[in-house]
Amino acid sequence: MSVKSALSDQANIALGNVVGSNIFNVLFILGISALIVPLRVSKQLIRLDVPLMIGLSVGVLLFAMDQNISRYDGYILLAGLAAYLGFLIYEGRKNTGTHNGPSDEKRSLNQKKIPARTIGFKI
Repeated sequence: MSVKSALSDQANIALGNVVGSNIFNVLFILGISALIVPLRVSKQLIRLDVPLMIGLSVGVLLFAMDQNISRYDGYILLAGLAAYLGFLIYEGRKNTGTHNGPSDEKRSLNQKKIPARTIGFKI
């Protein structure tokens, strides 16, 4: 829908759809997931990813204050995305070989609990 709106010169609908779907995905989907299975949160999420997401949201708001997100603003956002993806790839390669997740035994026990919790919510 965002692409169709942008191509038909309705950028407000496209931007609203992107921002609205991000808010929905973070709050609703993550909230429902946490109700079903408790989520483990890494330090990187709390110290880097969430503040970055909040900062980016404020940045998009500032870009949109003049009722226009220009091509130059888009280049800035695209460069920020490329830098963030590059950082994630660098960190992922640097941390390869370390194992911070649950052991295979714990993982299999947690996977056995999921159907029981799901059945509990259906009843």
